[in-house]
Amino acid sequence: MVTLSALVYRGELIESKHIAVCLVKDISNKVILSTDSEDHLVYPRSAIKIFQALPFIASNAHNMFDLSEEIISISCSSHSGELQHINILKKWLNKIDINLDQLKCGIHNPLDEKSSNNLLLSGTMPSQLHNNCAGKHLGMISGCLANKMDIDNYLDFDHPYQKLIQNSLENFMESKIQNKCIGTDGCSAPQYAFPFENIATSMVNLIKEKEKKNSYSNAINIILSAITKFPLLIGGQNRFDSEIIKTTKGRIFCKGGAEGVLLFADFAKKIGGAIKIVDGNNRAIPTIAMKMFIKFKLLSKNELKELNHWTIQKLSNHAKKNIGKIIAELM
Repeated sequence: MVTLSALVYRGELIESKHIAVCLVKDISNKVILSTDSEDHLVYPRSAIKIFQALPFIASNAHNMFDLSEEIISISCSSHSGELQHINILKKWLNKIDINLDQLKCGIHNPLDEKSSNNLLLSGTMPSQLHNNCAGKHLGMISGCLANKMDIDNYLDFDHPYQKLIQNSLENFMESKIQNKCIGTDGCSAPQYAFPFENIATSMVNLIKEKEKKNSYSNAINIILSAITKFPLLIGGQNRFDSEIIKTTKGRIFCKGGAEGVLLFADFAKKIGGAIKIVDGNNRAIPTIAMKMFIKFKLLSKNELKELNHWTIQKLSNHAKKNIGKIIAELM
């Protein structure tokens, strides 16, 4: 058992400390690193969007509506609301011929500060497409249309399309959803908590499924191929998960979620894992994840050089003056 934390320095002193729970497994499902958190129930939040997107691809909606690989990538996204994201989402909306109001994800300003400021300066109000989960919702609606299911109540827990997502999650997690573990995500979609060990298991099963030859694995490979080709669409500029996928050319898949969650799978080394920051602060995720990637030698020398700014995260104030750093500690 190990302890893992992110230390936040101001000057030479530790000002804050973010405790992380982490579980890493090899391809045989053997635990190779643990912070003794296997039984904790955790909502994986947006980190599981690849599994939520599976029924969308399995429905053949991407072929039915002639949807591009860019659209498939953004179906798994927590996008930053950059112009590239909004333009692709607009194309998708037109392809399936629905109205904005039919997306039930809600509205918020772009996550990317520059994009948010540009939107404000243009005098334009944000729409549902600026919600970071818009791609997930368009995937759900597209899947419903392809399956001839009602889209008015597509977010209901007992909607037949949500049942498909539940089956996808249960298959990869190897765990049944308990009634007490049903919640509602920030975008109003159903969200489910699972034992932390099973969340890590889902990444091992992702690696295994990628290598199989069946319709399920075909859908996984379609999604992974799209994400590898368009990694900036699942997050955006200066987003940790996008940079990892881009730098490793898809060899490492990782996806973050709200409240300090990150899932990762290395398809070459065949190990996968889950990270959760106990206090939910996402700023601790990159340096903690890099600590794991370095420990298990997942990155080449050149990749590590390109991603090194995430290993020790520099902190600056509004005057752009360097005032501290965040580093990970493994004991």
